[in-house]
Parts: sequence; structure tokens; C-alpha cells
Amino acid sequence: MTSVSGCEDLFDCILMADNRFHCEAYKEGFREGTNQGLVEGKTHGTVHGAKLCAEMSFYYGFAFTWKCLLQSNTDTKSRKRLKTLESLTEFIEGFPLNDPQYEKLQECVEKVRAKFRQVCAMLNVSADFREYVSSASGMSF
Repeated sequence: MTSVSGCEDLFDCILMADNRFHCEAYKEGFREGTNQGLVEGKTHGTVHGAKLCAEMSFYYGFAFTWKCLLQSNTDTKSRKRLKTLESLTEFIEGFPLNDPQYEKLQECVEKVRAKFRQVCAMLNVSADFREYVSSASGMSF
């Protein structure tokens, strides 16, 4: 006797319904959680990637500007500063912007930040990146 959607025994169907609904709900929840996790992960990566690119762009612009300002000076201090600025721009130009899964990404970021702090110390300017960004945010064109 087969009734109630193919169940052999009505009592088995009733007793197993809880388990069946639990398994179906778990699978549906897992699917939804995976989809939501992918969306949140993409958003998180985009935000942090943009922040990192803004930081590297700032360092590059900073170095480029100071190189332009110092290149006409011929004293020993200016040459040493220019050499350090060149080193900073080389680090930034070698930065793996196109490879977000690069294993040593954090190491590269730390090298650029350290070189930036060194340059700032040599130039006797503040090394706080946020200070420069917040003062520039009030500018308009």
C-alpha cells in the first residue's frame, strides 16, 4: 500500500518529516549563506582595494611632486633625498596592483609605507597619510 507521496508507511513519513525538513532547510540556508557571503566578500574586497590603491596613489604623487621640487638642487642632501624618492617610486611601480591574491601583498605594502616614512623623515614632513588626505578633501575644482 503506497500512499502519501510514495511513503510505504504513514508513520514513517510523519516521523521522518522532521529530518527531511531539517535537511532541506539546511541546504537552502547553506545556499543562501554562500551567496550572501560572496556578495559581502566582493564588497569588502572592493572597499579595501580602493583604499589601498588610494594610499599607493598618494605616495606616488607625493614622491613625484618632491622629485620635481628637488631635482634642480645640486647639494648633497638633495641628491640623497632624490635617491630615496626614486627608491620609493620604484617600490610603488613594482607594486602588484593587478594581482590581489599575491602572497606577499602585505609585505609589499609595509615596504612602501616604511620607505614613505623614511622619505618624510628626510624631508622633515609629517608621515601621517590620513593627515594629507583629510586636508585635501576640502578642495574643489
